Amino acid sequence: MSKQKQACKHYFSMPSAFTTLFLLIVAIAVLTWIIPAGQYNVNQAGDVINHSYHTVASRPQGLWDILMAPVIGMVGNKTTEGAISISLFILVIGGFLGVVNETNALNDGIKVLVQKYAKQKKMLIPLLTLLFALGGSTFGMSEETMAFYPLLIPIMQAMGLDAIVAVAVPLVGTQVGNLASTVNPFATGVASQTLHISMGDGLLSRLLLLVITLSFSIWYIYHYASKIEKDPTKSILYGSEDGAELEPSDEVPKLTSGQKHVLWIFAATFVIMIVGLVPWQTINPHWTIFTSVVNWLQDLPIVGTVLGRNMVAFGNWYFNEITMLFFGMSILIKFVYHMPEGEFVDYFMNGVKDFASVAIVVALARGIQVVMDAGLLTDTVLHWGELALQGSNKVMYTLATYVFYLPMTFLIPSTSGLAAATMGIIGPMGHFAGVESNVVVSIYQAASGLINMLTPTSAVVVGAMQIAHINISVWWKWVWKMAVGLLLISCGYLVVLALL
Repeated sequence: MSKQKQACKHYFSMPSAFTTLFLLIVAIAVLTWIIPAGQYNVNQAGDVINHSYHTVASRPQGLWDILMAPVIGMVGNKTTEGAISISLFILVIGGFLGVVNETNALNDGIKVLVQKYAKQKKMLIPLLTLLFALGGSTFGMSEETMAFYPLLIPIMQAMGLDAIVAVAVPLVGTQVGNLASTVNPFATGVASQTLHISMGDGLLSRLLLLVITLSFSIWYIYHYASKIEKDPTKSILYGSEDGAELEPSDEVPKLTSGQKHVLWIFAATFVIMIVGLVPWQTINPHWTIFTSVVNWLQDLPIVGTVLGRNMVAFGNWYFNEITMLFFGMSILIKFVYHMPEGEFVDYFMNGVKDFASVAIVVALARGIQVVMDAGLLTDTVLHWGELALQGSNKVMYTLATYVFYLPMTFLIPSTSGLAAATMGIIGPMGHFAGVESNVVVSIYQAASGLINMLTPTSAVVVGAMQIAHINISVWWKWVWKMAVGLLLISCGYLVVLALL
């Protein structure tokens, strides 16, 4: 490759999420010198009073403010809440996953499942797609799928299928899970924390969206698989040089009792998190069983003291409680799997290191809100949104917000970074149109999950294509109909949700 071509290639490379977010901070700081500052009046609860906007003296932000923005974005100040709670949770869940991954329980468990149903395509495709979707919906599974493409490609080819099916099962599965994230801490968690609502708000509606979109996706993949099984010439890869040819592995791992215990703990952790986050008494004031049980335990003479007087009942959990949960479960896995203390600490800290960049991205993205708040631009932007939304209904806001997040996801494929960077502005705008905050979270997730299935700015998409030896244009040619279907299903569902 010539130096000129190398230079062009370097010139057109996409910046990282860190660079993109920092450039946005700089751009917002510049705008504080141009855009008039303003504020809304608020009531005693701190809620914005509609039509109370008024201009105030400008507060242009300088170089010091730009460099301080990520710092304040992490720790917070009087005007902007810091991202420390969500960043700490991300680090702890990284440690938890680091410990789990060192046991190979997840990898070996899926390998056993794949080998068990290798001759039963009708079971393997929907079952694996469901498992990957649950991973995406609950803990943001995405990059973790990279280990499964080399495993699935030869198995699918041995079944008379092609590399497209092998890629689609984990890639579409996880991204549909992200599209309808239920308690994904990197999407639902960051967005909900930014809007000061519980991750449990809107959980049931997102679960229903997951069922609908996942059913459609499984049908699409299975329909294509059935077609090329009957006639290989129908494969989109037929006659091309695309599509990896990998040798199937005859090695079938056998799950140890320790790995089985880890899988049970892994599943129980997410079940407990979901139960803890669902606002039971908000759904029904008579559902007080968890509060009653905690009160009963705390009233016991010795047990209450041993367990702790500050226990929080299920339904009232937030980031502090679920961070504690994952930390505690990591320790439980250490004892169940009989890990030496030194190795456990190494595994946990290695997991923390893997997720450190995500935690910093969240703080960096929150820095955008810091500069906007300090420069008194937030209320001005809200005012513009209020003017733009005057006379608009819930349907217009829902569709406009969905369209807004499509290109934004292309620029910032990080779900946590995108939520932290935009939700502080987009969420409050929903109030002017009468759209609930949890619906705004669902809109953002639906658009983000769809684009992250397609975008070349996603390391997962590019990595999957490289492993499978598939040109990304071929992937787009195969997936575009599914993408349009998911777009229409999501938009229709979200419009109905906003109108309820």
